Amino acid sequence: MDAEYRVGDTDAGERLDAWLRRQLEEVSRSRIQQWIKDACVTVNGETVKPNVSLKPDDLITVRPPPVKEVTLMPEAIPLDILFEDSEVLVLNKPAGLVVHPAAGHDSGTLVNALLHHCKDLTGIGGELRPGIVHRLDKDTSGLMIVAKTEAAMAGLSHDFKERRVTKHYWALVRGVVQPESGRIETLIGRDPHHRKRMSARVERGRTARSQYETIESLGEATLLNVLIETGRTHQIRVHMAHLGHPILGDSEYGRARKLADGTEVPRQMLHARSLALQHPVTGADLEFSAPLPDDFREIIRLLRERKPPS
Repeated sequence: MDAEYRVGDTDAGERLDAWLRRQLEEVSRSRIQQWIKDACVTVNGETVKPNVSLKPDDLITVRPPPVKEVTLMPEAIPLDILFEDSEVLVLNKPAGLVVHPAAGHDSGTLVNALLHHCKDLTGIGGELRPGIVHRLDKDTSGLMIVAKTEAAMAGLSHDFKERRVTKHYWALVRGVVQPESGRIETLIGRDPHHRKRMSARVERGRTARSQYETIESLGEATLLNVLIETGRTHQIRVHMAHLGHPILGDSEYGRARKLADGTEVPRQMLHARSLALQHPVTGADLEFSAPLPDDFREIIRLLRERKPPS
């Protein structure tokens, strides 16, 4: 809906994008910035940049672009929902489920399932990924939170960006990890030799930080609890490989998907175990945990059986 705002004396000197974010609390700052760049926002009838400083009595006009029609089909894919209210939904994603459509995956995704489950989700967060604030790789299982309204989308996007969401993962990695706990900080960027992969051995990239601690040593593998401080693409997989302990079953960053005795590892053994945050609308504390799936527990059982006596 089009709207006009008049800047007061006390707001003089503030950036346009930051000022508009306060007026439009239900809209994320990144979306506001995109509106400004797309000339959907004007100051005194003129297009400007997001960082322009406002002056008293400036007239701000906002004409949001129409929401793109979602062409994805709702699909009745079962969801393991742990929590749901009118604003958000928390689910336990199974391994093998792609989060949002991409090349080669225009159906059978989590978004298709969400469109079936939430009848009014189509305009939230964009055309191809309505409600998706963060993602898990196809073969990573575990907890995700989904926005059901624009207000929730804006709040969650802000909290993820400001690192107010605590996410712990359990990872089975190759070898005996020493020291048993630590913190990893590297740059992560596109691998210059393999464009579909990320790498920590880059000169330019984004800072990525992870903390890990050993839960259990299992002979040829170690079960780790990993806390990610940042949310870079493939962060845990890249960091573990960088340490020389790639995740079991991760053929992209590690070795063949087999244990030492030839047992097949069905997928990368990475599970989003716990999630803690404040509700983006009510402010209530939310905390969830998801049990390890059967395939993950089975690999742990086999490793325990074959672990040499200490």
